[in-house]
Amino acid sequence: MTPPTILTIIITALTAANLILLLLSRRDKAKDRDSAENRGKAELTRLTDEIKRLDTVLREEFARSRQEGQESGRASREELSQALKTNREELSQSLKETRDTVEARLRRIQEENTRQLEEMRKTVDEKLRESVEKRFDESFKLISDRLEQVHRGLGEMQTLASGVGDLKKVLTNVKTRGNLGEIQLGAILEQILSPEQYERNAAVRQGSQERVEYAVRLPGGVDGAPLLLPIDSKFPIEDYQRLLDAYDSNTELETASRQFESAVKKNAKEIHTKYINPPTTTDFAIMFVPTEGLYAEILRRPGLFELLQREHRITVVGPANTAAFLSSLQMGFRTLAIEKRSSEVWELLGAVKTEFGKFGGVLDGIKNKINAAANELDRVGVRSRAIERRLRGVEEIDAYRADALLGEGEGAHGADTADF
Repeated sequence: MTPPTILTIIITALTAANLILLLLSRRDKAKDRDSAENRGKAELTRLTDEIKRLDTVLREEFARSRQEGQESGRASREELSQALKTNREELSQSLKETRDTVEARLRRIQEENTRQLEEMRKTVDEKLRESVEKRFDESFKLISDRLEQVHRGLGEMQTLASGVGDLKKVLTNVKTRGNLGEIQLGAILEQILSPEQYERNAAVRQGSQERVEYAVRLPGGVDGAPLLLPIDSKFPIEDYQRLLDAYDSNTELETASRQFESAVKKNAKEIHTKYINPPTTTDFAIMFVPTEGLYAEILRRPGLFELLQREHRITVVGPANTAAFLSSLQMGFRTLAIEKRSSEVWELLGAVKTEFGKFGGVLDGIKNKINAAANELDRVGVRSRAIERRLRGVEEIDAYRADALLGEGEGAHGADTADF
């Protein structure tokens, strides 16, 4: 028996004893207290003995239950230990089999991966070798082409360097440098003006050997001769180059600027002294500089351009505004040509007016003749209507006979006309 069952039995016995005592007390109220008390004591004694007996039984039952529980626990432990041992052995065997299976599969996967990696390595090596060879060939070809271009460029640079050296030699020669500016100025004049509108190496002073490079012919000279506008080219390259070098190095800039301005003023004074000779020439002249950079540098000098115009009567022009200046002269030439031909046009209009007056008289005569012919036609119409009125009573004949009669009449009339 288990301890909870024994405890239940004890509680039940005590409860029964209490009920018996309660019943006995209620039933024997009328009896005397002595007899009731004796019976209660006897009953209590009996119950005490019963409880002792039950206690002995319960102790024996507890001992037996404890022994059975120990034996059952020992058997359960032995059984559990055996089961755990069996399960451990089975699990070890299963794990061993699983490990062997996994190792075998891993070995196969490793071998397969090794084989595939080897194939991929061979493929990659082959592709890489082809790509590297192709890239190498392309790079080698590109490098060869670039080297050839560099070699060709070096040749061109050598040619250019020699050309620059030749140009530098040309520019260092004053006479050759002047010829360069003269050629450029002549090309501009040739493009804009006609040959009869300018002169080359024109003499502007009688009895002098000085000749200006170019002179534009303008109307309004003495005794019908053209008025000459002197144009001379100047190229102070040494002073201009020193100024550029001073700009680059930022040293001796003021000195180079003064030398440059002095060179420009000297050239302007030379043109004024040699080539301005009114009334053969205009009271001013043109100084042509062959580069835009040189012209821009002259304009950059504060007051230099105005000083040349005021003191030396010289106007400085570059290649670009020379063309604009000559184009304006060309328009002036055209205006003068129109003014020159205007008198001829006026005379031609007078002649046309005279002829038109004669033409009006002829038209009046034709008009009179047309009016006379119209009057004659009106009279013929009156006569034809009078004849129609006279012929209203005449009977008409058929068309065939009329044609025959009129044909004979016309033939006879034609014969009469021919005889006449």
